[in-house]
Amino acid sequence: MLDPFCGRGTTNFAARLLGMPSVGVDSSPVAVAISQAKLASAGQSQVVSAAKDILDTAKEPSSIPSGEFWRLLYHERTLARICQLRETFLRDCSSPARILLRAIILGALHGPRPKAAPSYFSNQSPRTYAPKPDYAVKFWTSRGMRPDDVDVLSIVKTRADRYLAELPPNSEGRAVLGDSRSADTFSGMPKARFIVTSPPYYGMRTYLPDQWLRLWFLGGPDHVKYGQSEMQLEHLSAVRFAAELSCVWKNVASRAAAGARLIIRYGGINTRVFEPKDILEKSLKDSGWRMVTAREAPDSGRGRRQARQFRPKPKKAIVEYDVYCHRA
Repeated sequence: MLDPFCGRGTTNFAARLLGMPSVGVDSSPVAVAISQAKLASAGQSQVVSAAKDILDTAKEPSSIPSGEFWRLLYHERTLARICQLRETFLRDCSSPARILLRAIILGALHGPRPKAAPSYFSNQSPRTYAPKPDYAVKFWTSRGMRPDDVDVLSIVKTRADRYLAELPPNSEGRAVLGDSRSADTFSGMPKARFIVTSPPYYGMRTYLPDQWLRLWFLGGPDHVKYGQSEMQLEHLSAVRFAAELSCVWKNVASRAAAGARLIIRYGGINTRVFEPKDILEKSLKDSGWRMVTAREAPDSGRGRRQARQFRPKPKKAIVEYDVYCHRA
Protein backbone atom coordinates (compact mmCIF):
# COMPACT_ATOMS: atom_id res chain seq x y z
CA MET A 1 0.00 0.00 0.00
CA LEU A 2 1.28 3.49 -0.90
CA ASP A 3 0.05 6.86 0.37
CA PRO A 4 1.71 9.89 -1.31
CA PHE A 5 0.00 12.33 1.10
CA CYS A 6 0.19 10.22 4.25
CA GLY A 7 -0.30 13.05 6.77
CA ARG A 8 -0.13 11.54 10.24
CA GLY A 9 -0.17 7.99 8.99
CA THR A 10 -3.80 6.92 9.41
CA THR A 11 -3.79 4.90 6.19
CA ASN A 12 -0.41 3.36 6.98
CA PHE A 13 -1.57 2.38 10.45
CA ALA A 14 -4.70 0.80 8.96
CA ALA A 15 -2.44 -1.19 6.63
CA ARG A 16 -0.42 -2.32 9.65
CA LEU A 17 -3.55 -3.55 11.40
CA LEU A 18 -4.39 -5.55 8.27
CA GLY A 19 -0.87 -7.00 8.05
CA MET A 20 -0.12 -5.13 4.81
CA PRO A 21 3.27 -3.57 4.00
CA SER A 22 3.03 0.16 3.35
CA VAL A 23 4.96 3.29 2.44
CA GLY A 24 3.85 6.81 3.31
CA VAL A 25 5.22 10.07 1.90
CA ASP A 26 4.61 13.57 3.20
CA SER A 27 6.26 16.98 2.93
CA SER A 28 5.65 17.88 6.59
CA PRO A 29 8.31 16.79 9.10
CA VAL A 30 5.65 16.72 11.84
CA ALA A 31 3.40 14.41 9.82
CA VAL A 32 6.30 12.08 9.00
CA ALA A 33 7.49 11.89 12.62
CA ILE A 34 4.02 10.89 13.80
CA SER A 35 3.57 8.44 10.92
CA GLN A 36 6.89 6.80 11.76
CA ALA A 37 5.68 6.31 15.33
CA LYS A 38 2.53 4.56 14.09
CA LEU A 39 4.77 2.08 12.28
CA ALA A 40 7.26 1.56 15.14
CA SER A 41 7.13 -1.22 17.74
CA ALA A 42 8.24 -0.74 21.36
CA GLY A 43 6.59 -1.37 24.69
CA GLN A 44 5.53 1.19 27.28
CA SER A 45 8.44 0.36 29.59
CA GLN A 46 10.97 0.81 26.77
CA VAL A 47 9.61 4.24 25.88
CA VAL A 48 9.54 5.43 29.49
CA SER A 49 13.06 4.09 30.06
CA ALA A 50 14.26 5.96 26.97
CA ALA A 51 12.79 9.20 28.33
CA LYS A 52 14.25 8.67 31.80
CA ASP A 53 17.67 7.89 30.37
CA ILE A 54 17.69 11.09 28.31
CA LEU A 55 16.48 13.29 31.17
CA ASP A 56 18.94 11.72 33.64
CA THR A 57 22.06 11.65 31.47
CA ALA A 58 21.77 14.28 28.74
CA LYS A 59 23.89 17.40 29.05
CA GLU A 60 22.39 20.79 29.69
CA PRO A 61 20.85 21.99 26.42
CA SER A 62 23.18 24.13 24.34
CA SER A 63 20.34 26.39 23.19
CA ILE A 64 17.10 27.40 24.92
CA PRO A 65 14.65 29.82 23.23
CA SER A 66 14.16 33.09 25.05
CA GLY A 67 11.69 35.94 25.06
CA GLU A 68 8.32 36.69 26.63
CA PHE A 69 6.43 34.10 24.62
CA TRP A 70 8.72 31.24 25.68
CA ARG A 71 8.78 32.46 29.29
CA LEU A 72 4.97 32.35 29.42
CA LEU A 73 4.58 29.17 27.37
CA TYR A 74 6.72 26.87 29.55
CA HIS A 75 8.12 26.94 33.04
CA GLU A 76 11.89 27.39 32.78
CA ARG A 77 12.62 23.89 34.13
CA THR A 78 10.06 22.34 31.80
CA LEU A 79 11.55 24.16 28.81
CA ALA A 80 15.05 22.97 29.74
CA ARG A 81 13.84 19.35 29.82
CA ILE A 82 12.07 19.76 26.48
CA CYS A 83 15.27 21.16 24.98
CA GLN A 84 17.25 18.22 26.40
CA LEU A 85 14.92 15.84 24.61
CA ARG A 86 14.95 17.92 21.43
CA GLU A 87 18.74 18.04 21.15
CA THR A 88 19.04 14.32 21.89
CA PHE A 89 16.54 13.44 19.14
CA LEU A 90 18.29 15.73 16.66
CA ARG A 91 21.47 13.73 17.26
CA ASP A 92 19.81 10.31 17.16
CA CYS A 93 16.21 9.22 16.83
CA SER A 94 16.66 5.88 15.12
CA SER A 95 15.43 3.35 17.69
CA PRO A 96 11.71 2.39 17.83
CA ALA A 97 11.51 3.54 21.46
CA ARG A 98 12.88 6.98 20.61
CA ILE A 99 10.64 7.30 17.54
CA LEU A 100 7.61 6.61 19.73
CA LEU A 101 8.86 8.87 22.50
CA ARG A 102 9.39 11.73 20.04
CA ALA A 103 5.78 11.41 18.87
CA ILE A 104 4.53 11.41 22.46
CA ILE A 105 6.49 14.61 23.15
CA LEU A 106 5.08 16.22 20.00
CA GLY A 107 1.57 15.46 21.18
CA ALA A 108 2.22 16.87 24.66
CA LEU A 109 4.02 20.06 23.60
CA HIS A 110 0.95 22.28 23.87
CA GLY A 111 -2.67 21.98 24.89
CA PRO A 112 -5.29 22.95 27.48
CA ARG A 113 -4.57 22.97 31.20
CA PRO A 114 -6.88 20.45 32.88
CA LYS A 115 -8.29 20.73 36.38
CA ALA A 116 -6.69 17.40 37.33
CA ALA A 117 -3.15 16.21 36.62
CA PRO A 118 -1.39 18.02 33.75
CA SER A 119 -1.39 16.21 30.40
CA TYR A 120 0.48 18.87 28.41
CA PHE A 121 3.74 20.72 29.05
CA SER A 122 2.47 24.20 28.19
CA ASN A 123 0.47 27.07 29.54
CA GLN A 124 -3.13 27.18 28.28
CA SER A 125 -2.93 26.59 24.51
CA PRO A 126 -4.78 25.03 21.59
CA ARG A 127 -4.14 21.34 21.17
CA THR A 128 -4.31 20.86 17.40
CA TYR A 129 -2.37 23.91 16.22
CA ALA A 130 0.43 25.96 17.81
CA PRO A 131 -0.37 29.25 19.57
CA LYS A 132 0.72 32.36 17.69
CA PRO A 133 3.15 34.32 19.92
CA ASP A 134 1.64 37.83 19.99
CA TYR A 135 -1.91 36.66 20.57
CA ALA A 136 -0.83 34.06 23.14
CA VAL A 137 1.19 36.58 25.18
CA LYS A 138 -1.79 38.96 25.31
CA PHE A 139 -4.12 36.11 26.28
CA TRP A 140 -1.90 34.81 29.10
CA THR A 141 -0.97 38.26 30.39
CA SER A 142 -4.54 39.58 30.49
CA ARG A 143 -5.59 36.56 32.56
CA GLY A 144 -2.55 36.39 34.78
CA MET A 145 -1.78 32.86 33.55
CA ARG A 146 1.67 31.44 34.27
CA PRO A 147 3.03 28.05 33.18
CA ASP A 148 3.24 25.23 35.71
CA ASP A 149 6.43 23.33 36.48
CA VAL A 150 5.11 20.02 35.18
CA ASP A 151 6.62 16.57 35.60
CA VAL A 152 7.71 15.77 32.03
CA LEU A 153 8.44 12.11 32.76
CA SER A 154 5.07 11.61 34.45
CA ILE A 155 3.24 13.00 31.41
CA VAL A 156 5.28 10.75 29.12
CA LYS A 157 4.44 7.71 31.26
CA THR A 158 0.71 8.50 31.30
CA ARG A 159 0.64 8.86 27.54
CA ALA A 160 2.77 5.76 26.95
CA ASP A 161 0.41 3.76 29.17
CA ARG A 162 -2.54 4.99 27.12
CA TYR A 163 -1.12 4.54 23.63
CA LEU A 164 1.00 1.44 24.12
CA ALA A 165 -1.16 -0.69 26.39
CA GLU A 166 -1.82 -3.04 23.48
CA LEU A 167 0.70 -3.19 20.65
CA PRO A 168 -0.62 -3.62 17.10
CA PRO A 169 0.72 -6.44 14.93
CA ASN A 170 4.10 -5.97 13.28
CA SER A 171 4.06 -5.23 9.59
CA GLU A 172 6.65 -3.84 7.20
CA GLY A 173 6.14 -0.11 6.80
CA ARG A 174 7.95 3.18 6.53
CA ALA A 175 7.18 6.88 6.27
CA VAL A 176 9.51 9.21 4.39
CA LEU A 177 9.86 12.97 4.13
CA GLY A 178 9.54 13.91 0.49
CA ASP A 179 7.84 15.81 -2.30
CA SER A 180 5.38 13.55 -4.09
CA ARG A 181 5.53 15.74 -7.19
CA SER A 182 9.10 14.53 -7.73
CA ALA A 183 9.58 11.16 -9.41
CA ASP A 184 12.83 10.71 -7.47
CA THR A 185 10.84 10.51 -4.22
CA PHE A 186 9.47 7.13 -5.30
CA SER A 187 12.72 5.74 -6.68
CA GLY A 188 13.37 2.24 -5.39
CA MET A 189 9.99 1.87 -3.70
CA PRO A 190 8.23 -1.50 -4.13
CA LYS A 191 5.31 -1.78 -6.52
CA ALA A 192 1.99 -1.09 -4.78
CA ARG A 193 -1.32 -2.85 -5.36
CA PHE A 194 -3.24 -0.10 -3.58
CA ILE A 195 -2.62 3.65 -3.52
CA VAL A 196 -4.89 5.10 -0.85
CA THR A 197 -4.65 8.80 -0.03
CA SER A 198 -6.30 12.13 0.76
CA PRO A 199 -4.50 15.11 -0.80
CA PRO A 200 -4.54 18.61 0.69
CA TYR A 201 -7.72 20.45 -0.22
CA TYR A 202 -7.31 23.38 -2.58
CA GLY A 203 -6.64 26.49 -0.47
CA MET A 204 -5.39 24.61 2.60
CA ARG A 205 -1.79 25.82 2.82
CA THR A 206 -1.15 26.66 6.48
CA TYR A 207 -0.12 23.17 7.64
CA LEU A 208 3.44 24.19 8.50
CA PRO A 209 2.80 27.60 10.18
CA ASP A 210 0.00 26.00 12.19
CA GLN A 211 2.49 23.42 13.49
CA TRP A 212 5.44 25.74 14.02
CA LEU A 213 6.13 24.64 17.64
CA ARG A 214 6.26 20.98 16.68
CA LEU A 215 8.44 21.92 13.72
CA TRP A 216 10.78 23.73 16.14
CA PHE A 217 11.03 20.58 18.25
CA LEU A 218 12.05 18.68 15.12
CA GLY A 219 14.84 21.14 14.36
CA GLY A 220 13.06 24.13 12.84
CA PRO A 221 13.28 27.81 13.85
CA ASP A 222 12.00 29.04 17.23
CA HIS A 223 9.56 31.44 15.57
CA VAL A 224 6.61 31.23 13.20
CA LYS A 225 7.74 31.07 9.60
CA TYR A 226 4.93 32.09 7.29
CA GLY A 227 4.85 31.35 3.59
CA GLN A 228 4.61 28.13 1.65
CA SER A 229 7.25 25.43 1.62
CA GLU A 230 8.72 24.56 -1.76
CA MET A 231 7.72 20.95 -1.07
CA GLN A 232 4.00 21.79 -0.83
CA LEU A 233 1.51 21.88 -3.68
CA GLU A 234 0.99 25.32 -5.19
CA HIS A 235 -2.36 27.00 -4.52
CA LEU A 236 -2.05 29.94 -6.93
CA SER A 237 -5.03 28.77 -8.97
CA ALA A 238 -7.28 25.74 -9.26
CA VAL A 239 -5.77 24.96 -12.68
CA ARG A 240 -2.23 25.02 -11.31
CA PHE A 241 -3.24 22.99 -8.27
CA ALA A 242 -4.82 20.30 -10.47
CA ALA A 243 -1.66 20.18 -12.60
CA GLU A 244 0.46 19.67 -9.50
CA LEU A 245 -1.81 16.86 -8.34
CA SER A 246 -1.53 15.29 -11.78
CA CYS A 247 2.25 15.04 -11.33
CA VAL A 248 1.66 13.01 -8.18
CA TRP A 249 -0.81 10.66 -9.87
CA LYS A 250 1.68 10.05 -12.69
CA ASN A 251 4.43 9.28 -10.19
CA VAL A 252 2.37 6.76 -8.24
CA ALA A 253 1.22 5.18 -11.51
CA SER A 254 4.88 4.38 -12.18
CA ARG A 255 5.04 2.50 -8.85
CA ALA A 256 1.73 0.70 -9.31
CA ALA A 257 1.59 -3.06 -9.73
CA ALA A 258 -0.49 -4.72 -12.41
CA GLY A 259 -4.18 -4.31 -11.59
CA ALA A 260 -3.47 -1.62 -8.98
CA ARG A 261 -6.21 0.63 -7.64
CA LEU A 262 -6.06 4.31 -6.67
CA ILE A 263 -8.54 5.39 -3.99
CA ILE A 264 -8.81 9.09 -3.11
CA ARG A 265 -10.80 10.89 -0.41
CA TYR A 266 -11.16 14.49 -1.51
CA GLY A 267 -13.14 17.57 -0.53
CA GLY A 268 -12.83 21.34 -0.24
CA ILE A 269 -13.04 24.38 1.99
CA ASN A 270 -15.59 27.18 2.06
CA THR A 271 -13.09 29.91 1.16
CA ARG A 272 -12.63 28.39 -2.31
CA VAL A 273 -15.57 28.44 -4.72
CA PHE A 274 -14.30 25.60 -6.91
CA GLU A 275 -16.07 22.26 -6.92
CA PRO A 276 -13.63 19.71 -5.44
CA LYS A 277 -14.76 16.96 -7.80
CA ASP A 278 -13.98 19.14 -10.83
CA ILE A 279 -10.43 19.79 -9.58
CA LEU A 280 -9.89 16.09 -9.00
CA GLU A 281 -11.24 15.12 -12.42
CA LYS A 282 -8.87 17.63 -14.08
CA SER A 283 -5.93 16.25 -12.12
CA LEU A 284 -6.67 12.68 -13.22
CA LYS A 285 -6.84 13.50 -16.93
CA ASP A 286 -3.87 11.98 -18.79
CA SER A 287 -2.35 10.92 -15.46
CA GLY A 288 -2.29 7.19 -16.10
CA TRP A 289 -5.46 6.66 -14.05
CA ARG A 290 -9.12 6.36 -15.06
CA MET A 291 -11.88 7.37 -12.67
CA VAL A 292 -14.34 4.51 -12.27
CA THR A 293 -16.55 5.59 -9.38
CA ALA A 294 -17.03 8.76 -7.33
CA ARG A 295 -19.24 8.48 -4.26
CA GLU A 296 -20.21 11.13 -1.76
CA ALA A 297 -18.63 10.38 1.60
CA PRO A 298 -20.78 10.44 4.76
CA ASP A 299 -21.74 14.00 5.71
CA SER A 300 -19.14 15.27 8.19
CA GLY A 301 -21.67 17.81 9.43
CA ARG A 302 -23.41 15.05 11.34
CA GLY A 303 -20.38 14.37 13.53
CA ARG A 304 -18.48 16.38 16.12
CA ARG A 305 -16.74 18.80 13.81
CA GLN A 306 -13.62 20.56 15.06
CA ALA A 307 -14.98 23.81 13.62
CA ARG A 308 -17.56 23.91 16.41
CA GLN A 309 -14.75 24.68 18.86
CA PHE A 310 -14.24 28.03 17.17
CA ARG A 311 -17.68 29.03 15.87
CA PRO A 312 -21.10 28.41 17.41
CA LYS A 313 -22.56 28.01 13.91
CA PRO A 314 -19.83 26.95 11.49
CA LYS A 315 -20.48 26.89 7.77
CA LYS A 316 -21.83 23.68 6.29
CA ALA A 317 -19.06 21.24 5.47
CA ILE A 318 -18.19 20.86 1.80
CA VAL A 319 -19.18 17.48 0.34
CA GLU A 320 -16.29 15.03 0.26
CA TYR A 321 -15.90 12.28 -2.31
CA ASP A 322 -14.42 8.82 -2.31
CA VAL A 323 -12.98 8.32 -5.78
CA TYR A 324 -11.95 4.91 -7.15
CA CYS A 325 -9.60 4.68 -10.13
CA HIS A 326 -8.06 1.97 -12.30
CA ARG A 327 -4.89 2.19 -14.37
CA ALA A 328 -5.70 3.81 -17.69
